[in-house]
Amino acid sequence: MVQLYDYLTHAKEKQAIPSVTAYNRIDGPGSSLDLRDFQQTFWKLPNMTLMDDPSCKWSFELPRTVGITIDTGTKIEAFPYDPEMICVKSTEYNKEVSGRLGEIIPIKDNWLLKILEIFNLQGVKLVLTNLREGIHSSGLGGSSTATIGVCILANELADRPFNQLQLVSIASRIEQDMGVSITGTQEQSNVMFGGVTDYVWFPWGIPGQQNSGYGGSLRFELMKEENYPHLQDRIAIFHSGHPRDSSNVNTLWEEALKTRKGYGLHSKKLAVAYKFREGLRLENWIQVQESIEEYRSIRADLCADYMNGSTDIWHEAEDHNSVVFPLGAGGGGAVFIFSHDIDSLADLKDDIRGNFTEIPSKIRSKGHEILNL
Repeated sequence: MVQLYDYLTHAKEKQAIPSVTAYNRIDGPGSSLDLRDFQQTFWKLPNMTLMDDPSCKWSFELPRTVGITIDTGTKIEAFPYDPEMICVKSTEYNKEVSGRLGEIIPIKDNWLLKILEIFNLQGVKLVLTNLREGIHSSGLGGSSTATIGVCILANELADRPFNQLQLVSIASRIEQDMGVSITGTQEQSNVMFGGVTDYVWFPWGIPGQQNSGYGGSLRFELMKEENYPHLQDRIAIFHSGHPRDSSNVNTLWEEALKTRKGYGLHSKKLAVAYKFREGLRLENWIQVQESIEEYRSIRADLCADYMNGSTDIWHEAEDHNSVVFPLGAGGGGAVFIFSHDIDSLADLKDDIRGNFTEIPSKIRSKGHEILNL
């Protein structure tokens, strides 16, 4: 057991509370390929040639996701608490759960509390605060960001018993298996590694490398930080103004995977995700735009509810030479807008600001920041 009460009391007196800030991501072509079923369905033993091949052509038919880290997210702070108890509080949802170590039942409401118990911590209260007000459940990966952020902070407080990939696995499994949401490893990996990064998924670990069997990824930086403005000028995030209607979307996609038609549509995602990856790496903005629209179309064919709440922004974007991509599972919430033409995007943003709320964001090179540890 790691008793934190005295340590955190001292830290509070010194105004040096331990904290982690975990950042969200923009997903895009490749999203949902990180889900457990999709990783396992489409993975085939590759002929990996990693030397001098920035295009990674060998990975063309493997499941992958590109993460773009942005400066929205969640700050998680550790405060002293009853020495015999553990507690988690969300300021965004005005909700608090607590319990005794060894007595935390595995139900949805306790998913973050269960992480503290896994790490055998005691006498600690974690307080979670969103960096942007009013955008919870928006499709930016908020619950997964919070989960992996709690794992990172708990791991630090417990003197780092787990490595990075194990933390990604813990966060993913806890969130899905306790019924919080259907999730893969995209958002968790984004918080762990950050940047504009291509993740090629290996659900059972990378062949020929020693690993713990938790799965993993090969990661490739697609864009240097000094080049972020080239992408930043071509993207925007707006909130559709509609509540998300997406609780069943991932379930429908998974069910479609078990049909001949659905399997065929899902399998097309692999090539489109690779096209998106290469468009970003080469800064071929027309290719990026084409891949976003192709992927959106496939997702909408698989589940009509995907576009619920986003059709107005979609039609406005079409009139301004731009494309939209409802984030997360879709169905309202945040919408990723892209245009290869900077001026067209600027005009679109001016036209829709009166009806939709922009979520300001900047691309970040790191997925999380640790303070006072």
